This record gives sequence, structure tokens and C-alpha cells, in this order.
Amino acid sequence: MRYVLSVAYDGTHFNGWQVQSNGRTVQGELNEAVYKAFGEWAVVTASGRTDAGVHALNQVCHVDLSADIAGEKLADALNCRLPQDVSVLQSAVAPDGFDANRSAKKKTYCYNMYFAPRRNPLCDRFAVWIKGKADINKMKEAAAYFTGEHDFAAYCASGSQVKTTVRTVYSVDVISEGGFVKIEVCGNGFLYNMVRTLVGTVLWYSSGKLGAEDILASLNECDRNRVGKTMPAKGLVLKSVDYGTDLFGL
Repeated sequence: MRYVLSVAYDGTHFNGWQVQSNGRTVQGELNEAVYKAFGEWAVVTASGRTDAGVHALNQVCHVDLSADIAGEKLADALNCRLPQDVSVLQSAVAPDGFDANRSAKKKTYCYNMYFAPRRNPLCDRFAVWIKGKADINKMKEAAAYFTGEHDFAAYCASGSQVKTTVRTVYSVDVISEGGFVKIEVCGNGFLYNMVRTLVGTVLWYSSGKLGAEDILASLNECDRNRVGKTMPAKGLVLKSVDYGTDLFGL
């Protein structure tokens, strides 16, 4: 039986999603919890990998089990065997033909920052401090360039192996709440470090380090010298994954 899970995790102390031989991972913890609960080794497959230090509010996964358990009860069976920084929020029997990775239609990532004269240690775990004030209008100007289908090769970390670097971005929203700023990016898929570099480019544009011609060159000519810095992982959260259907019957 295939089950679908909605998983949240604090990525601070993880070496990313995917199982590795030399570090603690989210997938590794979930695989171990499945074994402890049901005595069988099964690979928990996610909608996509998140990097070291990146968080998730709603990472969608599937797992195949021979054990017979009600879909909604699987979350509790795993949570009592998971560490404090991982939790299965919802579980259900997966629809026919469902694959957490291949069936995903859209993903939304949120990058969190706070603008202030001085660093606030209570904000540092899930947001990045930017000294000074945010120019929201300039950030929105920059964000508008990224919507649509583009070749994001300039926004992909070197060494990444993908068939194509072309992606469609449906929206880039800059949301200001007091001194906090969120940049939410919704697309059909993302390259390694793409969102973090996109956010860095938006910030450099807003501060005058880059102009419109730089962003256009980065997208039209794949010129990596025309993008901003890659922002720290701790500000990034996988907010949601859209499959075009209600997976959990809510």
C-alpha cells in the first residue's frame, strides 16, 4: 500500500533531505522511524530534495508499506519515533498512480528576512538579518523579471546535473510585515540554489548593485556574473507542494 505524508522539519541540524553516509538527514530519520514502527525497511520519497539547513512547512512524501494501517494513523505511528525537529503533520492512503516527486505540479518556497539596525538572536534560526531598511518597491520591481519561462542556468550552483535548466516561475511575491520581508516563489520546479540566488539578486537590485540590464542578461544570456549572492540556507522554507488535488481529504 502506498501512503502519502505531509512532513514539516527544522533543517538547522540536517545535512539536507537525502540519505548520506556522512551526516544526519530528514529522509534517514523517516526511514528509521518506518523501520522502528513496522519492522520493514522502506524508502520515504519526497517531492524533491532540500539542501542542508533548509526547512519545510509542508514537504510531501510517499512510502510503500506491506503493513496494514489506516492512512490517517500512520502519522502518529511515525511521530512517536521521530526526533523533535521532524513531524508528520498528515498522512493518508495515496491516490492511484501517485508519486510524490513525479506528480508534483507546483512548488512554493518562502525566503524569510528581517531588516533592522542590529541582529536579533530570536529571529536568527529561520530568517536572515539584513542591516538597514528594505526598499520594498525596488524589490518588487526586481521580482517581476523572474515570472514566466526562463533558462535559470545562472541561478544554479555549479556541478548540478539536470537535463534542462529551463523552469517556469508562476509568481514571485514580496511581502512586507513590519521589519520582516518574505519572498515567496512559486514554480513548476527549482534548480539547486535557484531560489536563494534569486533572492540575493532581488536584494542586490534593490540596493543598486545590479540593474535591470543585469537581470535580463542573467536570464537571456545565462551570465552568472550578473546575479546576486546566494543567500544562507536558514532563511528558506519549502512552503507547499501542489498536486492539483486534495491529498488528505480536508
